[in-house]
Amino acid sequence: MGTSKLKVRDLKQFNYTSDIAKSLALKAIRDREFKFLSKTEKLEILAHVNENPDEYLNHEIFSKLAEHLAEVGKEESDYQVHDLNEQSKPYQVYGQKFIDQNTMKQMDQVMRLPVAAQGALMPDAHVGYGLPIGGVLATQNEVIPYGVGLDIGCRMSLTIYDVPANYISGNKHKIKNALQEQTHFGIGTIQNNMEDHEVLDRREFQEVELLRQYHGKAMRQLGTSGSGNHFVEVGAVELPRSNNIGLPEGNYVGVLAHSGSRGMGAAIASYYTQVAMDTCILPKSAKHLAWLDLNTEAGMEYWIAMNLAGYYAKACHDVIHRKMARSLGLKPYLKIENHHNFAWKETQSNGEELIVHRKGATPAQQGAWGIIPSSMTAPGYIVTGKGDADALNSASHGAGRRYSRRKAKECFTRSDLKKRLKKERVTLLGGGVDEAPMVYKDLDAIMPFQSDLVHAEGKFFPQIVRMNKD
Repeated sequence: MGTSKLKVRDLKQFNYTSDIAKSLALKAIRDREFKFLSKTEKLEILAHVNENPDEYLNHEIFSKLAEHLAEVGKEESDYQVHDLNEQSKPYQVYGQKFIDQNTMKQMDQVMRLPVAAQGALMPDAHVGYGLPIGGVLATQNEVIPYGVGLDIGCRMSLTIYDVPANYISGNKHKIKNALQEQTHFGIGTIQNNMEDHEVLDRREFQEVELLRQYHGKAMRQLGTSGSGNHFVEVGAVELPRSNNIGLPEGNYVGVLAHSGSRGMGAAIASYYTQVAMDTCILPKSAKHLAWLDLNTEAGMEYWIAMNLAGYYAKACHDVIHRKMARSLGLKPYLKIENHHNFAWKETQSNGEELIVHRKGATPAQQGAWGIIPSSMTAPGYIVTGKGDADALNSASHGAGRRYSRRKAKECFTRSDLKKRLKKERVTLLGGGVDEAPMVYKDLDAIMPFQSDLVHAEGKFFPQIVRMNKD
C-alpha cells in the first residue's frame, strides 16, 4: 500500500491554498490518533475538515485548522472578478526616444489596473513579463508578485578597494583564478563547501511552510549566481575630484556583482503569483498582474517571503565579495549595493504611503547610493539619488536591451563577440552571444535623460568578466 505519511503536495487537490493551512493540516493529522490510518483515509478526513470547518471549531485536534479555514473562507467570499479601467492613468516616461511602442503598450495596460496609483517608465525600459523591465508601479496596499518578478531582490553590489587599478593588469592570472574558483553560476548550481551567513537563521524560514521547504536549497545555493545577465566582474573604479566616496581622484580596483535570490526567490514568485491569479481574476491579457491585498493572510505571507528573499539575495552578494576579497588578499574600502525587482512600502512627498514595485529599476531616493551597469565592455555608473517624486524615486537599472536573447543569437556570432572583447581589451570567462555588448543600448546616451533622477559619483570599467557558460 506504500507509506501513509502525508506531504504538502498531497493537499493541493483539496484546495489547501495557504502555507499556514497546509502546516496546520499536516500537524493535526500526524496526531497519534490517526497513526494507523491509510493515506487515503487521512486525506478523506482533511478533505471533510476543509469543506466543513464550522463542524470542527471545537474539535480537540482540528480546532486550530478549522478556525483558520473558516477565516480564509470569509476572506475568499470577498474576492471578485476585476475589469481593467477603460483609460490608462498617466505616467511619467524618461528617455521615450529609447523605448519602443510594445513597451509603452505594456505599461499602458499596467496603468489600467484598478489598483494602479502612480507609475513611471525608466529610459532603459523594454518589454518584460507582467511589468516592463524598467517599469515602476505604485499601488495603495496591494502587491503584485509578478510585478516584482521571478528573481526577487535581484541586486547590484560593488566593493571598492583602496588599491590602484593597475593592480589588475599585474595580477590578471590571480584574478581569473579567483573568479573561476570562488564564483558559481547557473540554474540549480550549488556549492560543495557551504558558506555560513546569519540569513539562514532567520525565523521566517520556520514560520512559512514554503520557506521551510526551501531552507536546505537556500543553504546550498548561498553565494552562487544565476544565468542570463548575472555576473561578477573585476574592473577599474574611476573617481572624479569631486565625489562623496572619500577617496582622492583616481582609478581603483573594484569588484561588481549582479545576481538575485536563486531558486528560493523563483519558487516564492511562482507560488504566490498562482495564489494571486486564483483569487484575483483579471482579463486574460492581464491575468499575471493579479494582486494580493496586504491585509489578507496570503498578502502578508508573500510580503514576508519576498523580504526574506531580499535578505537572502544580499547574503549571496556578501558571500561572493567575502570570498573574492579573501582570495585576492585585499581589504575592502567601501561596499555599495542596491536591489531591483522588489516592492517597498514608501512614504511619498505628500505623506501618502504606497507600495512601490520596481521591476528592473534602481531606488533613487535623495542621497541613496546605487549602481547602474552597462554591458560587459562599457562603463557603468556609481550614482546617488535625487529623490524625484514623478519618477517614484527611481532610475534605470542598466542600459536596457536592444535585442531579445533569441534575436541576439540570430544577429551575432561568437566570433563577433570575441572581436568586440579584443577591441575593448576585456577578458570574458563564460558568457554567451545573448549577452554580447552589441545587444545593449548605449548607457552614456541614456544617462542625460535621467539627470533629474541621479547624480553620477564615478564610473566602473569592466576588465575581467565572469558569467554563466553559453
